[in-house]
Amino acid sequence: MRSNLRFSAAAQTHEGRVRTVNEDSMIVRSDMGLWAVADGMGGHENGQWASRAIVEALAAVTATGDFETDLANAREALSAANARIQTEADGRGKRMGSTVVMLMADGASYACAWVGDSRCYRLRDKRLEQLTRDHTQVQDMIDRGLLTEETAAGHPMSHVLSRAVGVEDELRVDVVTGELRTPDIYLLCSDGLSGLVSPEEIEARLLASDPATAARELLELTLSRNAPDNVTIITVACEEMTALTLPGAV
Repeated sequence: MRSNLRFSAAAQTHEGRVRTVNEDSMIVRSDMGLWAVADGMGGHENGQWASRAIVEALAAVTATGDFETDLANAREALSAANARIQTEADGRGKRMGSTVVMLMADGASYACAWVGDSRCYRLRDKRLEQLTRDHTQVQDMIDRGLLTEETAAGHPMSHVLSRAVGVEDELRVDVVTGELRTPDIYLLCSDGLSGLVSPEEIEARLLASDPATAARELLELTLSRNAPDNVTIITVACEEMTALTLPGAV
């Protein structure tokens, strides 16, 4: 990791106003530049177990100092979690799975990997961009030209996933990569946020407040709208270290 760059992360999670169990899980490993949100499915303890299996697999990844190796190891961990969830689901006789969105950064580059409809946004040059593309049946229909963005709004199948961890034998993970810039801000979230709060509202909060405050405000906004689903938010700010805060500085 480049010594003159640091990451500041903040996280919020809540079961919402309707559900009694939080099936979301998250991991914050700013020391090695790894953050992830997983949104379990399968009902109560099954979804919770599935999302935790993903987080446990990522927590076991050891930093090597080489970005490409670390990314490959994280993807292998996701594949291992996929197999573990399938085995557990077979044993319980239940259908289980989870989405995941993961951000990795090494001080020069970033990689965003995801399965499902948990999202990653980036604020750069005061403009919010969605880096991920939902793996849902509705998004697939949009991509094939069967629906427009306008007609897809409010579609009854909008939350039906076309991919999830633990559902298929071979895990299909999408990845986007790019160069880090300061002062980039990345936001990872479950669909408990993106389903109720628009990109424009997310952008406005990130522009108006520091990332940690923005995360709290976005959670409060979601809860004020009765939050029928669990909601999890991680903000990651990419910052230059000043000369006085560089290691060894006096």
